Amino acid sequence: MASAAKPIKHNAPEDAASVVVRFAGDSGDGMQLTGGQFTLSTALAGNDLATFPDFPAEIRAPQGTLFGVSAFQIHFGSHAIRTAGDAPDVLVAMNPAALKTNVGDLREGGLIIADSGAFGDRNLSKAGYDENPLEDGSLAKWQLLSLDMSEMTLEAVKPFGLSNKEALRCKNMWTLGLALWMFDRKRQPIVDWLNAKFAKKPEIAEANIAALNAGHAYGETAELGYAFQPRHVDAAPAEPGLYRTITGAEAISLGLLAGAKLAGLPMFFGGYPITPASAILHHLSRLKQFGVTTFQAEDEIAAIGAAIGASYAGSLGVTSSSGPGIALKGEAMGLAIMTELPLVIVNSQRGGPSTGLPTKTEQSDLYQAVYGRNGDAPMPVIAVRSPSDAFECAIEACRIATRFMTPVMLLTDGYIANAAEPWKMPDVDTFEPFPVSFHDDAPGEGEHFNPYSRDEKLARPWVKPGTPGLMHRIGGIEKGSHSGNIDYSPENHQEMTDLRAQKILNVADDVPEQEVDLGEAGETLAVVGWGSTYGPIHQAVARARSRARSVAQIHLRHIWPLPRNLGALLKSYDKILVPEMNKGQLKTVLRDQYLVDARPLNKVSGQPFRIAEIEAAIEEHLGG
Repeated sequence: MASAAKPIKHNAPEDAASVVVRFAGDSGDGMQLTGGQFTLSTALAGNDLATFPDFPAEIRAPQGTLFGVSAFQIHFGSHAIRTAGDAPDVLVAMNPAALKTNVGDLREGGLIIADSGAFGDRNLSKAGYDENPLEDGSLAKWQLLSLDMSEMTLEAVKPFGLSNKEALRCKNMWTLGLALWMFDRKRQPIVDWLNAKFAKKPEIAEANIAALNAGHAYGETAELGYAFQPRHVDAAPAEPGLYRTITGAEAISLGLLAGAKLAGLPMFFGGYPITPASAILHHLSRLKQFGVTTFQAEDEIAAIGAAIGASYAGSLGVTSSSGPGIALKGEAMGLAIMTELPLVIVNSQRGGPSTGLPTKTEQSDLYQAVYGRNGDAPMPVIAVRSPSDAFECAIEACRIATRFMTPVMLLTDGYIANAAEPWKMPDVDTFEPFPVSFHDDAPGEGEHFNPYSRDEKLARPWVKPGTPGLMHRIGGIEKGSHSGNIDYSPENHQEMTDLRAQKILNVADDVPEQEVDLGEAGETLAVVGWGSTYGPIHQAVARARSRARSVAQIHLRHIWPLPRNLGALLKSYDKILVPEMNKGQLKTVLRDQYLVDARPLNKVSGQPFRIAEIEAAIEEHLGG
């Protein structure tokens, strides 16, 4: 866990290894924007970083209420950062509700920066406070910096003639200015961004810039005391190259585009808005110049139906949703499996069954991805571990879909989709193309084309509609393995079911063997994970290994079929621990496939694992 940097000495900012900062306020206070721009300044400063945006579920909850709080956490440092941090060192609270819902996470001795101007009787009552916590001593175990940011913002933007409501919207920029001063960040990139964003409303840009400068100037000139001085975080070591910050949704979008280009195909994306998957549709809609067609359908079923139709016509069909929408797409996924057409299905998982927790993260769709269709309907499943990893995983999903003529599900989650981290732009020449070859060889006279003839990997031929001499039937009704005609016979259905299943199992021969991410085979304990648990598992295992504990990390990308060497690898360990943000779904799959005594560590709170939670479980399983 990051520790707060000590205060300034000898009038120079102190170096700190890493810091965790959380901005929290009402959903209308612009906390996501503030966090995003602080992330930009942090990336430009050369720090490694990881972020965690935490949205309220309501579109716009009543102002000042506990369930309307929006937060943005960033962990940045001078070394490799793999999680958004266990506990904040600094909490910026824009109102009482933000303080009440977030202060419990702040490490003891951490710093609270609160807008005292928002702590009036009405807001205190909405947050459930009987007394003002800024004055009653209840925050004594933390450092407190109470400022009337609202009043100082109004004063800073007074020359621009804004209404009181418009002026207070600049408060997040005042706060950002103070944060930039506190962590030795440059303002110019934010000024440039404001000028570009409000190019058609220069008075709004100037007001926000004035608020930004006022917050920075306050830090420079106010007599805040020894404990509230600026701190400096050195740049993290990095390989030379071109870097950018990227979210998981952006990385998936670019990876899908790259996968389509490597396959030599145009891409069609059919989607329907749903949190947190909607961002992929938004990003892809801006890539039309690269041969991407996006279609916002009237519902989830229409979206996947259009994508299947696009694949039938010779494009790479892609669709995306979250758990409830994936459930609606279930029958159409079975159709794609039955017709054996390439299709990429992105599932940005969110919390709970039904509507559940729309803006919170979870890993509870693994059963749905591996088993969740009627009939024996297997498909490959790939899991993304981090925002930047989403790029390569999306390419892999496109490769497998086109190589094996099958739908592929790509699992991400709300945390990965919204979180950001630095990404070294890849050299496109290093990616091996996997060009698609459409079958266009018409059979000779008296011969019959069979759309379900297969290559050595059991993939069937892909024929564009209208190709001369290759008229054929595909569809959801069982087809004959040797003719492609409708065939209900028991023997044929057995054969086709076995062939479809074996084709998916053959994918395991086409992907790398499972590696040990940290440690070695044959240690006492293997901590096995998938998806966004990678960061906290990695840090927890690293900490345990630094204490000479016999523990290793194994993190799965290919969830189905599982890597061909995984069974032997798991059996080399005495104990297996599987941390998951669900009730033990991967644990059950591992037990089923390998008969190993995998033990669960489950969390379904809508929040990511903390490093300390996994570290404690490691010690428990090692008898510490």
